[in-house]
Formats: sequence, C-alpha cells, structure tokens
Amino acid sequence: MRMLGRIFLLLLVLCLGAAGWQWWGYAHRQLVAPNAEVVFDVPRGHAGARLAEVLQQAGVDVPSWKMALALRLRGDAARIKAGNYLITGPATLQGLLDELVSGQQEKGKLITLVEGWNMRELRVALKKAPDLNDTLSGLSDAALMEKLGMPGVSPEGRFAPDTYAYRPGSDDVALLRRALALQQRRLDAVWENRATDSPLKTPAELLTLASVVEKETGHVLDREMVASVFTNRLRKGMPLQSDPTTIYGLGERFDGNLRKKDLRDPSPYNTYAHRGLPPSPISLPGLHALQATARPAQSDKLYFVARGDGRSEFSADLASHNRAVDRFQRRAGGKPLKGTAAAGENLAEPKKAASGAKNNESGQSPGARP
Repeated sequence: MRMLGRIFLLLLVLCLGAAGWQWWGYAHRQLVAPNAEVVFDVPRGHAGARLAEVLQQAGVDVPSWKMALALRLRGDAARIKAGNYLITGPATLQGLLDELVSGQQEKGKLITLVEGWNMRELRVALKKAPDLNDTLSGLSDAALMEKLGMPGVSPEGRFAPDTYAYRPGSDDVALLRRALALQQRRLDAVWENRATDSPLKTPAELLTLASVVEKETGHVLDREMVASVFTNRLRKGMPLQSDPTTIYGLGERFDGNLRKKDLRDPSPYNTYAHRGLPPSPISLPGLHALQATARPAQSDKLYFVARGDGRSEFSADLASHNRAVDRFQRRAGGKPLKGTAAAGENLAEPKKAASGAKNNESGQSPGARP
C-alpha cells in the first residue's frame, strides 16, 4: 500500500508538472505575430470578465477558459485598466496581461473625440492632431464612409467619443476605423438591451435619438429623463421640437441666434416643422447617451426647460411647463435667462444660443414654443 501511495503521488506530481509546463508554454506562446498590430477597447467596469471576448473580436485567438485561468492564477483581474489599446507584436498572453494591468496603452499621441461633436468638429480635431497623417482633406463624407465599408451611411454619430492613442505618423482614417468599430460594438450592445416597449425600430434610429439626447442633456443626472421626454413624444406622434436638430439643419446659416423664421425652415432636421426623427444623427453620442436612449426613465413627461443651474425641470403637460418656464426663465433675476426663450413669447427677436455643446442651444425644451 505504501508503494502504491508513492506511485500515485509520483504520478500526481508528474501530471501537475506536465500541466504546469503546458500552461507556461501557452502563457508564453506568441499570440500576436511580430510587427502585427492589434487594436481593442477594454470596457470600464468589467474588464476582466469580457477580456477574452474583446481580444477574440480583435482577432486574438485566446479561449475564454484559458483567459479565466490566467487571470485566476495571476490574481490581478481587478487591476486591469480600461481603455483603448494597440499591441504591437510579438506579444504573449503573459506580456499582454502585464500591459493591461500596468495600463500601458499605445505609446504615442492621444486624441479625445468629445461627446456631442458633429462631423465637422471631428474633422477639425483630426486635422489639428499632432503627427497624425491627414488623409481626409478633400475626401467627402460619402467617400469616407465608402472607404470605411459603409457606403451610403451618414458619418454623423458613427464614431465613438473616447480618448484614443495613436502612433506618430499613422493615418487619421485608421483611427476613425477604430472609433467606428467601437461605436458599432456599443450600439449593438445597447440595442440588445433596449426596453421592450421602445418605439425605436432599428439600431440606426437609436443612434439618431441618442445623438439628440447627447446634445439636449445639460447634466448627467437628467439624461434618462431627457431620453424619456423624446421617447414619449415619439410614442404620441408629437414633434420632438429640439433646438439642436434645427440648428444642425441650418448649418453655416446659423449665427448663434435662433429666430422664429428658423423654426419654419424646410430642413428635414427641423423637428419643429417635421414629426419623427431627423434623417441622421446630429452628433457623437457617448455610451451613456446610448444607454439612456435604449432604456429611458419611465415617466409621463413631455416637456423640459433649463433651470439655470445646469439641471432641467420636467413637466407632463403644457400648462405645467409654461409655469416652469415662467419660474425659471421669464422671472429669473427679473428678466429671461441669457440663452433662453420662454414659452409663448414673441420670437420675432433673435434668441442667443448657448455656447455649450452639451446644452440645449437656446435653453429651450420640447414644446416650449407652442
């Protein structure tokens, strides 16, 4: 019996040794070939749990169970840093995890694409980015989207606002390709998790409404309620009456003042004159705007107005809304707040639009102009 015990122990040691050797070999096996580049985004909040899936989508062959085992053996899953990464080969699983734990994102320059930017603003930022090769000059939006494999699709809203690192001398289109892929992944995820009673029929519609929510939200705590207002209006067949969409439609004709005649402009982006969604997104919606649009707050609100402190006041009917406008705008300091227009007032005189990209440009709200 003693001999059998020794044999069993020896076999166990040999098996464990073989397993350890095999694991060591895999952990140090080349996953990314020399000079190859892998670009991926590690999401916030659940970096460890989704890491294998993220790498697989980026073309790295790493089974989920092996990634889970590696993270368990290392014991540092909670230390993985979220962000955008560019890994240049050769790279092993062990080395890759070391980089993710240290947060060593791409070595080079950084550029931030800001929530609420439109395509014109995005192009300007890319052109100004240091050491980023400009290939967009002279390239139309239509030609750009065809180059990115999405012919006939508006580029507005299609690129994820985030901070991206890039290698000096790399092309701007390559960076946009990454932002496009990230936004599509975000959109796919929120679409799958959308509210079952959402009036939005396609992911493209969700993206469009999220871009409006992004521009209309003055404070993060109001985002789900802003989304609720527009969702409720869509359900009821009411016009969205969004200043940002109308201003977007005016384009270069907009001089900072939104006039009464502008609300009668025939542009399809004029959501005072046209019901339903605008033809395309008007800005880059961030992840939180996408999530809020997919699952807005449950409410009966149809109106909101800026309170002057960054927050908004929400109302379910026009009478309540008009009282809120009277309280927060008409009588604020004895006169209307700068950058606002009160419900029911004569709009023959121009109204100065707010300068903040995230704010409702005129300080106005759906239905505030009856």
